[in-house]
Amino acid sequence: MSVRDTSALAISNKIGDDAPLAVARHRPIGLFWIRFRRNKPAIVGGVIIAIMVLTALFSALLSPYNPATQDYSHLVQPPGGGHLLGTDDLGRDVLSRIIYGARVSVASSIVPVAIALGVGVPLGLIAGFYRGFLDGWLIMRVVDAMQAFPFLILALALASVLGAGFWNAMIAIGIGFIPAFIRIVRGQVLAVSTLEYIEAARALGVGNARILRSHVLPNALGPLLVQTSIASASAILAEAGLAFLGVGVEPGTPSWGQMLTVSQSYINSAPWLAVWPGIAIFLAVLGFNLLGDGIREGLDPRLG
Repeated sequence: MSVRDTSALAISNKIGDDAPLAVARHRPIGLFWIRFRRNKPAIVGGVIIAIMVLTALFSALLSPYNPATQDYSHLVQPPGGGHLLGTDDLGRDVLSRIIYGARVSVASSIVPVAIALGVGVPLGLIAGFYRGFLDGWLIMRVVDAMQAFPFLILALALASVLGAGFWNAMIAIGIGFIPAFIRIVRGQVLAVSTLEYIEAARALGVGNARILRSHVLPNALGPLLVQTSIASASAILAEAGLAFLGVGVEPGTPSWGQMLTVSQSYINSAPWLAVWPGIAIFLAVLGFNLLGDGIREGLDPRLG
């Protein structure tokens, strides 16, 4: 049997006729996509996230009203008429504020995670690869101290110290995520740093920086991608929580958490003020969670 360097391998059919069987050769990204697309909920999650991102990008085109425009002749108007989802306590269109609120939620799913990745990944690599004093007595002890506090309490405390405002809230949430990323990367580094191919690279004189970049870090990408999707969902919840407590975005900024703050005074007389931002938060978090499950399944052949 001759084997050619093509995308398929011809195998003689010994059971029936002599027609060749095609066995596809897939690259890692192709195998990931094959396993990922079998997970229908993950596809749904990806669609939800795509809709949210597109809504944030084209909010100015999709919004029927200016989200800051106040109409005192239509205060707390129920859904219907000229306002599809009703109006709030200042006569602002709820649908427009939901659409513009997607901007804050998309940003809150990116900025804190980027902060956590930028700080947590290098520290996790250093702690797991070099170990010693940096690992056992410095980095991991700080991680243990930070994880002793519930995440939202830690983020609230940090946001209170930094002051109100969107960017301070993002920094606070990002700092709260750092310990989880350090632990994930450190665990992956510990698992592979003593394997034969790492020892072989050292024997060949490859520097530590190149070993970390080319051999160790790629093994942590799978768990990091999964953690990133989970952290993005948690960041949206945390931003909404901080905004609800008054230490997030500035008052008046279209934000789903701010809308919940307004709705608490009208929960009995105008429940739709809480329903619509609550549904938006629920769908955003659900989308990231479903997407994270699909990424985990796509990266793990045992789950495919």
